[in-house]
Amino acid sequence: MIAEIIAAGSEMLTPYRQDTNSLFLTEALNSLGVQVAFKTIVGDNLAHLTSAARIAISRADIVIFSGGLGPTEDDLTREAAAAALNLSLHQNPDIIEALKKRFAARNIVMSPNNMKQADVLTGATVLDNKNGSAPAQYIDTTIDGARKIVILLPGPPKELKPLFTDQVQPLLAATLPPQHLATRLIRMALIPESQVDARTAPIYQQYPDIETTILAGAGEIQLHFLCSKPTLAEAQARVDELTARVEAEMVDTIFSSHGESLEEIVLLNLGLRNLTLSTAESATGGLLAQRLTAIPNSSRTFVGGAVVYSPELKTLFADVPAELIATHGTVSPEVARALAEGIRTRTNSSLGISITGIAGPTPGTGPDPSQPLGLIYIALATPTNTELKELNLTGDRERIRFWATQHALELIRRSLL
Repeated sequence: MIAEIIAAGSEMLTPYRQDTNSLFLTEALNSLGVQVAFKTIVGDNLAHLTSAARIAISRADIVIFSGGLGPTEDDLTREAAAAALNLSLHQNPDIIEALKKRFAARNIVMSPNNMKQADVLTGATVLDNKNGSAPAQYIDTTIDGARKIVILLPGPPKELKPLFTDQVQPLLAATLPPQHLATRLIRMALIPESQVDARTAPIYQQYPDIETTILAGAGEIQLHFLCSKPTLAEAQARVDELTARVEAEMVDTIFSSHGESLEEIVLLNLGLRNLTLSTAESATGGLLAQRLTAIPNSSRTFVGGAVVYSPELKTLFADVPAELIATHGTVSPEVARALAEGIRTRTNSSLGISITGIAGPTPGTGPDPSQPLGLIYIALATPTNTELKELNLTGDRERIRFWATQHALELIRRSLL
C-alpha cells in the first residue's frame, strides 16, 4: 500500500515555516510496511485543498492530512475532505460538550467559531486529542471498488505525534495487510554521480522490486535501496543481495554500506587499528576537528589539534620553521607537510593531518594574496611517510571549507585501507 501526506497551511509556503510532521509520519508508516509515495503542501484555500485531496484519494491507498482542523475561517481540511469524498459534515454533540468543558476548565469563554471543530465527516471515527481542542478523524471506506483510508490529524506536532502513535498506528496495524519495508544505504565520497549511476544502473535495474534512489550532495553520493515484502526477512534479503553486488562493483569507493558518516568510518578504522589522530587546520578553522568530535567517543582515537591561522601559531603549535614559511608561504606543499608532521610529533599521535589554503570569500586576500581562491593543500603524516594532496576547489567560502575537510577525511580513510 502507498500513502500520501497532505500538509495544510499557507505558512508552510513561506520561507519561515517547514513541514516537519511528514518526516515523522513517513517513518511511522514505513514501520507498518507502507511506503509514502507523495507529499503535498497546500495553502489555506478550499478549492486548492479539495483538488489536492481528490488527486491524493485517486492515487494513494492511505491519505493523511495534517493541519487545518482549528476553529478559524482558514481551517478548511474538514470541508475539503468532505467535498473530495462526497460526504456531508455533521456536528458531533460529544465533541461540543468536550470543548465546553475544556474552555470552562481554563476559565475561558468559548468563541462560537470553536463549534466548527465538532464537524465530523459522515462515517468517520473520532479520535480524541488529549493535547489539543481538535479531534482527529479516521475513515476506512471503499471508492470505486478500492479501499481508501483517510485520516485527518491536527497540525501542531505535540498533538499530532502522540495521537498518531497511540491511536492511528494501532488501527492501521490491525487492519493493513502484512507488509514490511527493508532499506539499505550505501555512501561514497568524492565520486561523480554520473560515474556511480553508469556503473550501478546495470545492476539495480535487474531488481524491479527494489526502489533505488541516488542522491548527490555535500561531497558524497548516496544509494538508497527500499524493498517491500510480506515478511521483513524476505525484504531484507533482497536489499542485502543488491547491496552486495553493488559493493563488488564499487569496491573501495564505498565508505559505508549501513549509513555511517565518513567521520564515523574514519574513527572506527582508527580504533580497529589502535591508531590516534591529530589535526592542524588553517583554512578550515577547526571544521575537521568539529566533524570528528561530533561523533560520540571520538576521544578514543582523536587526541586533538590546533587552529593555526597565523604564521606564528603554525610555528608555536606545530613547530613549522619560520624560515620555511618565509620562503614558501603559508599556502604551500612544504608548509602543509611540516604542519602535519609537526602536529603529529607535538601530540604524540599515530597520524597527523593538516589543511592550509585559500577559502575566500575573494581572491587576493589572506596570508598569501598571490594564491588563487580554492587552492588547498592537505598533508597526512605517519611515522614513516607524509602524503600530500593538492586541490583546486570552487564555490563559496563555506563550500570550499567543507569540501577540504571531506577530502581530508577520505585521505585518512583510504590510507587506512
